Order: sequence, then C-alpha cells, then structure tokens
Amino acid sequence: MKIIKYPSKEQWADLLRRPALNTENLFDTVRGIIDRVRTEGDKAVIECEATFDKVELDSLVVTEEELREGTAQVSEELKAAISLAKRNIESFHAAQRFVTKKVETMPGVTCWQKAVGIEKVGLYIPGGTAPLFSTVLMLAVPAKIAGCREVVLCTPPDRNGKIHPAILFAAQQAGVNKIFKAGGVQAIAAMAYGTESVPKVYKIFGPGNQYVTAAKQLVSLRDVAIDMPAGPSEVEVLADASANPVFVAADLLSQAEHGVDSQAILITTSEQLLTKVVDEVERQLAELPRREIAEKSLANSKLILVKDMDEAVELTNEYAPEHLIVETENYMEVAERVVNAGSVFLGSLSPESAGDYASGTNHTLPTNGYAKAYSGVSLDSFIRKITFQEIHSEGMAAIGPAIEVMAANEQLDAHKNAVTVRLKNINRKS
Repeated sequence: MKIIKYPSKEQWADLLRRPALNTENLFDTVRGIIDRVRTEGDKAVIECEATFDKVELDSLVVTEEELREGTAQVSEELKAAISLAKRNIESFHAAQRFVTKKVETMPGVTCWQKAVGIEKVGLYIPGGTAPLFSTVLMLAVPAKIAGCREVVLCTPPDRNGKIHPAILFAAQQAGVNKIFKAGGVQAIAAMAYGTESVPKVYKIFGPGNQYVTAAKQLVSLRDVAIDMPAGPSEVEVLADASANPVFVAADLLSQAEHGVDSQAILITTSEQLLTKVVDEVERQLAELPRREIAEKSLANSKLILVKDMDEAVELTNEYAPEHLIVETENYMEVAERVVNAGSVFLGSLSPESAGDYASGTNHTLPTNGYAKAYSGVSLDSFIRKITFQEIHSEGMAAIGPAIEVMAANEQLDAHKNAVTVRLKNINRKS
C-alpha cells in the first residue's frame, strides 16, 4: 500500500483517483452481444453461455425441482444466518415505506403523491469468484416490500449448469418469482429486451464486472432503467490514535479481497497508528485464502496521514467513499460532518462486513465518487411516486388567473385557454 504523509490540497485530486474503469472501450464488443440477444433471444443467450461460462444449456429456466434440490444442499447453519439477515433487511427497509399526505396548497387545490412499486424488476447476481447470495437479499427483499409484481433474477451457472445452492435458497426466501441461468452481458440484454424465457423488465439492479457495467450503461440509454452507475468496490477507514490497528487492517483487507480493482484507503491523524496498520496488514494478509486477489487490490490502496481531524473529514467528503468506517474517539461528532458517503459504519465494533450481510442496511451502493450525487439502493429504488391533484371551483378561481398570465408569457395560448374555458364556466354558474 502507498503511504502518503501530509499531502497538500493540490495533490488531492491525483491522490483520490480510483483505479481506471473505462467501460467505453468495451462498448463495441458489448453492443454486439446485446444486439444478438435482442434479435435471437434464448438461442443467443445459450450460445453466449457456452462461449463465456463454458456451459452447455438446454434451457435457461431454473425449474422447481432444481430449486428444491439446491436449497436442500444448504446447511442449516447457513439457512439460519440467511434468515436472520433477511429479517433485519426487511425491518430496515419496511420502515422506509412512504406515507401519503394530502396537501391543500390553497383552498380548493389539493395535491398528493402515491407510491407504486415498479411492476417488473430484474436482479443480476454475479457468480464469478464468489457467489453473492447476500446481494439476492439486498435486492429482492425491498422489491417485495415495495410491491413489485414480478421479480426476475439472472445469475451465471457453473460448468455443470447448476446455480449455487445458497443463491437459490436466498432467492426462495426473499420471494423471487423466476430464476434464470444467465450471466454477463447476455443476462442484462435478456432482462432489458426479453427473450422467449426471460421476461422484459422495467428496471435492472445489481453489481457485476466491467462488461456488465458497460451493458447496463448501454441498455439504460433508452430502453430500461438501472439502479445506479457502478465501478469497483471501495472502503475508507477514517481513524485517529484511539483506533485498534488490528480492526483497521482487517477492514482494509475485507475490502481488498473483493477484487483486484477494489480500493481501500486509510485516512488518519496518527502516524503511530499508520505504522501499526502497515505491520498488521502484512500479518493478516499472509493468512488469507484470497491473498493473491487482496495483494493486487492493495496496489491501488493508500494510507494517508493528515494534520488534524478537520482535514481528514474534508478529504473524506472529497473522496465520497462507497463504504466509510469512522473509528475515532468522538465518532458521532465526526459522523455529523460526513456529507458524501454511501454507507457509514460508526465505532470500533461496526465493520463494513455487518452492512454487507446482516445489520439491515443495503450493500448496493454508489462507487467511484457517485456518493456525491447518488444514494444507495433503498425501498425508494423500487417504487415510483405518482402525483395527484384535485381542483375545485374555489381553487380554480384562485389560481386560474396566475396560470393564464404565466402561459401567455410563455406564448402557450392553448395552455392558457384550458384554464380560460373553465373560469368562464365557473363564472356562468355563480
């Protein structure tokens, strides 16, 4: 990991740059796969599965029998853990339900909103180097609470054409309607446009590699909504001299093992802590099964020493991390000053892993600095708010003249007339 001591503000932009992710270079390749799926349907998806996932499939559909067989293979211990996580995710997201409130903006003019679940949503769950069954819960649970009528899940099969049992169990627990054996660009295209097997959805959620990210960007240009822009996962630990270097190192490594393009950053006011963390990272790294991945990720990572907590907070808000762990003596006070972050973990006993799995918050979060403008996935991600208004004669008499003046000044005479004819009608009756 790179160590930077007391950087000047002029260095911040370079210092906080993420590992390069230029998906535009992939657009031509990705567009070709999307076009094939769009025109050839299941046939193209099955052929892509043979090419990219090295599996020969007769069908994309996960059958009821496969679902039963898969879930039976999950240990009781893991089932209990998944069930606990589901309950906490459910509790947190259910509390986000929108309550309709009618507002009388003036006498005779009433406005309100109604929250409606997106009818059809697609969830993409990577297979890759780790089966992300936790992401199934993070996406499907709020989708069901929101009232999404059809929840479709795509995930790549193994070379035997099987889906990881824990993904199947989590999907069943969370209420997913249909599961399909499809990964990568072909899965995104199938959900965006529909095939003989896979239904077309209105919004696609879920993480993926750079090809999946590029595919989501392309289909979102005009055909389907997506959850948010995405890049490699990242964590920042903000710490002072009171922090436990063993915990800090563990948090940095838990991010580093995600993938070779992940980034872990420590911003600290304590040089002594920084030195201890360096030693502790080396010690813990040697014991990790995914050491090779973590080592490559650590090459993108930085340990930054700053002069005081004011500078640490300012630098943090400039970085806008996906995950932020605040391990300082006065962490609640520091937390109040955080304005740019995806999800924040407070105190020495709140690791990122808690939010990744079971505390209840969502782990689908904005990366690459998008936390300055985007929220993580929440119940709102799965709903639309439709506005309603009801105007009576008293209200139209009160706001009508203002509407006429505004429409006339925008030279939209038909807009003005739609009010004028109503005002005349009201005046005739009075």
